[in-house]
Amino acid sequence: MSWSKNVSNNAWRCGRLMSMYPRHYVNPIYQRDAQCSKRVELSRLSHMPIKGALNNSSDTIFNGEIKQKMINYITKNGEGFLSRKLMVQTFEMIKRTQLEASYITPEANERGTDAESLLIQAVENCRPLLQLSSIKRGGVKYHVPIPLTNKKSYFLAMKWLLEASREKDRKVSLPEKLAWEILDAAHGHGRVIKKKEELNRQCESNRAYAHYRWS
Repeated sequence: MSWSKNVSNNAWRCGRLMSMYPRHYVNPIYQRDAQCSKRVELSRLSHMPIKGALNNSSDTIFNGEIKQKMINYITKNGEGFLSRKLMVQTFEMIKRTQLEASYITPEANERGTDAESLLIQAVENCRPLLQLSSIKRGGVKYHVPIPLTNKKSYFLAMKWLLEASREKDRKVSLPEKLAWEILDAAHGHGRVIKKKEELNRQCESNRAYAHYRWS
């Protein structure tokens, strides 16, 4: 019984690692800006097999990388339609809030009403540069500051925004709570900005242990 279970687990793992494309196939470059900046690389790849682009890979004004990642992080139990609907409602709430603020104070009009631009600005403001990693040396654990990759920093920024919006009052809908968190982060304040600054302070106080990263 245990042998058959191990075989099935190994087959499932192999199936997860398998792909319909061989390893020598290269990833597609579908963004127009990337194609213009990588003309030399495109000419080199002109005779190489290329993987097919994903269904959500398109270079249009309606598709954004950060927006698509945020939709994926909102998604639970495969409810992609629901997560897209929540993101649309969040953008609508952001634009409505910015328009109302522009009628009251002219300074708010300078920040713009483009919800996607405000989302990108909020994620950029929330991105941490370092994180603390527990490393054991001589029987003692030290919290060592380690630089983050771009992918991990973007992930933490969007994760913190969603966690902060979900921790608020349950009587308020998620789009409204997420819209307020995005606006606060885009303007440089809010709980997520404080969390990032606290992490930076902890990394600064533990910088004396940074050499343990290589030892």
